[in-house]
Amino acid sequence: MAESTDVLRAALVQAELRWQAPGANRDHLSRLMDRSSSADLYVLPETFTTGFLGDAAGEVESFDGPTLAWMREQAGDRSAAIMGSLALSDEQGRRRNRMVFVRPDGEVTWYDKRHLFAFGGEDDRYTAGTKPVVAEWRGWRIDLQICYDLRFPVWCRNTRDFDLQVFVANWPSPRVEAWRLLLRARALENQAFVLGVNRTGADGNGVAYPGRSSAWDGGGDCLVELDDQEATHTVRLNRAELRALREKLPFLGDADRFAIES
Repeated sequence: MAESTDVLRAALVQAELRWQAPGANRDHLSRLMDRSSSADLYVLPETFTTGFLGDAAGEVESFDGPTLAWMREQAGDRSAAIMGSLALSDEQGRRRNRMVFVRPDGEVTWYDKRHLFAFGGEDDRYTAGTKPVVAEWRGWRIDLQICYDLRFPVWCRNTRDFDLQVFVANWPSPRVEAWRLLLRARALENQAFVLGVNRTGADGNGVAYPGRSSAWDGGGDCLVELDDQEATHTVRLNRAELRALREKLPFLGDADRFAIES
């Protein structure tokens, strides 16, 4: 069991992904993570092995395939947790956009993207998830979310007692202002730290991505925001400050209670 800590050092790994090239992306992301050697948590973008919908050309990777093995190796070598999403085949052979959270001891938690991006055809290829997932690491409760989930506040609501909510994305340039606005809104309404890690560059379909990965505190203040270039930036999150905010402004206790239908 990892030691609990009030300070979590989270590395935002903003990468220009290689199209349909899992091995090249793994090597490239290893080098980007090397730029920040002292992080407790490394956050990679959505579909980091192929690019968004970049898995069409080949057979989809299994859950216990080479990428999960690579993540376990990287987490162990760095004594840190690593998370990001990739296209994976589940136990029934269904294709998922699955976020994988890997700890240094090899333990894995995963979340399947709930809101598939029908506007881009994602719902034609993947099967949607049905339940939210919170991963625990170093005493922190971390809520796992993927890209389009960001637009649905009921799904993202802090009814799960999380400290940190993480969105990994391939969020395109034309809607970059919505990306920034919605990340801030999720932090404010949930009184939680929020990380949004987006890719940069252009994919094989000619879609451009702006980067603009960022971190927000529970009061909606921006802790860091990257530009449109590749970067790895480590941000320091302090849970004692979050607890103090919630005690001063106890808004979460007044939230409406509801249930989400599958």
